[in-house]
Amino acid sequence: MAEPGPDTTAGSYTDRLSRLQTARWKQVLDVQAPYRWNLRRLLGDRRVLDVGCGIGRNLANLPAGSVGVDHNQHSVDHCRALGLTAYTVDEFLALEDAPTFDGMLAAHLVEHLPPAGAAPILRPYLRFLSPGARVVLICPQERGYASDATHTVFFDHARLRALAEELGLTVEAEQSFPFPRAAGKVFTYNEFVSVARVT
Repeated sequence: MAEPGPDTTAGSYTDRLSRLQTARWKQVLDVQAPYRWNLRRLLGDRRVLDVGCGIGRNLANLPAGSVGVDHNQHSVDHCRALGLTAYTVDEFLALEDAPTFDGMLAAHLVEHLPPAGAAPILRPYLRFLSPGARVVLICPQERGYASDATHTVFFDHARLRALAEELGLTVEAEQSFPFPRAAGKVFTYNEFVSVARVT
């Protein structure tokens, strides 16, 4: 398990995410292209609730009407500056007229939480999902997990499946993306992707 690292609610954490995302080589090579494609493939034209949206990397590529939620006010402000709809956790959960969503995304979120902390964090958002809504959970594999000092719990497909079941969701698909599972030990950006359904 990684040692506890920087506070993910701090402005410095938002700045770090922004620096990593806007690295020149990443822009030139458009390294996000396969991940954007995969999001579209998994979520289609559904209106999505992006829980743990960070600085909006995925939110910016989700269909119109999608909303981001994050516990970092600095990251929420960053999203809003980009013209995205985002709320802090407290703001969103206090909404009296929150919309219903056909999809929920939790990408690179649960590995930051304390042991046994993922289900309590995600459960309050389930009431905003329509029956049959698709829930996509994404976590880094070994090399990606080791790359961030704020990671606390390693989630593989088995652990993601257990989380989905704890939330009362039905798991429909699991994949290693963008490369086969073995690549996760050496390629930082290989991901576990689990797709579940609200029943």
